[in-house]
Amino acid sequence: MSDLEQPPQTADLGVLTGLRSGKRSFYPAYVRSTERLERTVEALDGISRALVRTAEGPRALVETVVRTAAEHLRARWLLLAVADGALRAARPRFLLYTDDVFIDDETRIPAEARQHLQLLRTRPWEAQGPGQGGDWVRAPMTLDDEPVGGIAARPGAGVEVADTDLAILRVLANQAAVALHHTFLFHAATTLRGRADELSEAAEQQARDLAARSAELAATQARLLDAMQRQALDDERRRIARELHDSVCQYVLSAGMTVEVCRAELEALGGRATEIADRLAGAKDLSRQAVERLRAAIYALNRTSEEPVGPLPVMLERLSTVHLPTDLDVRVQVAGRPTPLPPEAEQSILRLTGEALFNSATHGKAGRALVRLRCLPEAIVLTVSDDGSGDPAQLRRALRLSRAADLAGRHRGLANMVARAEELGGRLSIRRSGMGGVLLRVDVPLPVKRAREAADDH
Repeated sequence: MSDLEQPPQTADLGVLTGLRSGKRSFYPAYVRSTERLERTVEALDGISRALVRTAEGPRALVETVVRTAAEHLRARWLLLAVADGALRAARPRFLLYTDDVFIDDETRIPAEARQHLQLLRTRPWEAQGPGQGGDWVRAPMTLDDEPVGGIAARPGAGVEVADTDLAILRVLANQAAVALHHTFLFHAATTLRGRADELSEAAEQQARDLAARSAELAATQARLLDAMQRQALDDERRRIARELHDSVCQYVLSAGMTVEVCRAELEALGGRATEIADRLAGAKDLSRQAVERLRAAIYALNRTSEEPVGPLPVMLERLSTVHLPTDLDVRVQVAGRPTPLPPEAEQSILRLTGEALFNSATHGKAGRALVRLRCLPEAIVLTVSDDGSGDPAQLRRALRLSRAADLAGRHRGLANMVARAEELGGRLSIRRSGMGGVLLRVDVPLPVKRAREAADDH
């Protein structure tokens, strides 16, 4: 096979390394070939160093190729350009090296180089061989046997461009094409990998957000179901409280009043009837206790399931809204800083207050009542006053009689109130209210004594 019939790669290697020892000019040709081979090795070494630095990007590699080729030809200028439509993502598309400066701005390219740039861009397959008179030289840049651009240069003075130089330009140009293509693939893969990582992270974050939203939704549904159940329970409690107040409590009150009327009539008859009247007094006291229990149940039922127990002032406010036998307008006033009390002490004060309000509404026929709680450093003072028709002197006398002798349950409510006050280590007093009715006052020293301690003191 002749040199013209050899494949391009084989021809380039032959040009770079082959010599014909049969010539008479063997030694001079050998020297020139050695010099070219050294320059070739230097050029290939330069491009190899550029090829292993793909992470620096294609620009650095193209600059190395252009500088290496220019130094090999001692060129006044050297241009590398990519053809239009080829290696679309490759950057830069062209690069001119002159006076140790790289130019990628087309407006700054000299006129003599601009025509070579146009040819390399539009007709890269014509980039082959030296120019007329040796003023310029061109070499194609191929990839997969397809022209994708080329190199054009103006060699320096005294440089004779041989086939070896053209082979070097072709090798450099082809290596640049491969490097540009591989660099594009590398950066594209890196970009895709980064994008995939971003998408994966975004998907994981969305999964975490979805799990959190699902947990919040489940918790909200659980709270909603619980609230619906509590609402249904509260509605039923209020319904039962209304039934107790509007029917059962009124029936018991009516029964107690009937017993009281019968007892009074029997007492007026005297004799045996008086004994029967005394027995009825016990029935009247039982009916009063039943009403008290009913009122406590009504108060408990009117508290919702979400309503906390709360401090004593709050409980007194709630107590003032409890259904009473009459429309009694109750106001609550609190002075001083409330002191936390034991639960049983607060319960006793609430029961005592409820009994006083019940007496104001039932026996005193009051329309208004005032509950005042004074929180002092050394004691708690509770007063319940009304505008009813009750007589403080008569109540004090009845209280003394009930404590001195068994009155078969009559005025037992007052006696119970006194007993509750004494269990707390305090005392109860009865006087005329500024509103015109009765004022009950309870003084409880602090700290509150336990029931057993108060009993021992008495």
